[in-house]
Amino acid sequence: MSDSSAEYLTFLLGGEEFGVDILRVQEIMGWSPVTEIPGTPEYLKGVINLRGLIVPIVDMRQRFGLETAQYSETTVVIVLRAGGTGDDSLAVGLVVDAVSEVYKVEHRDVKKAPDFGAAIDSRFIISMAAVDEKLIILLDTQKLLNVNDLYSVVSQAKPVAAQA
Repeated sequence: MSDSSAEYLTFLLGGEEFGVDILRVQEIMGWSPVTEIPGTPEYLKGVINLRGLIVPIVDMRQRFGLETAQYSETTVVIVLRAGGTGDDSLAVGLVVDAVSEVYKVEHRDVKKAPDFGAAIDSRFIISMAAVDEKLIILLDTQKLLNVNDLYSVVSQAKPVAAQA
């Protein structure tokens, strides 16, 4: 791979194809039950123990405000990992409809994502890539792995106790 290209693992979500930096992918696994955590946003399905590392599992359909779908045999969890090893490492599992392809994308084929305005939450979109006559939405793995953002909604999601 040259400096003028990067590789992306793509996955399907609600009929669209999204890509994440292949260097951030730790593993891909089938869906399995999780340990639910009370008081978390609906998109945070729970956590799993992955060889001693506690990994939060995020349903990307719910995270992106898409219509929920039943999990099927094609539903997978893509475990993304931030830098670091051991206790200082961070991993997040993304529940997606299916894994698609690994693409080598030339930098010249990557374009800035348009400004969608306030109608669409585009904070996770870093750019778009033209590959094989289609557009792939490239996601910002740093923002997907940001635990403060992931859990910041938790405090807002908890109901306020009624005053007696």
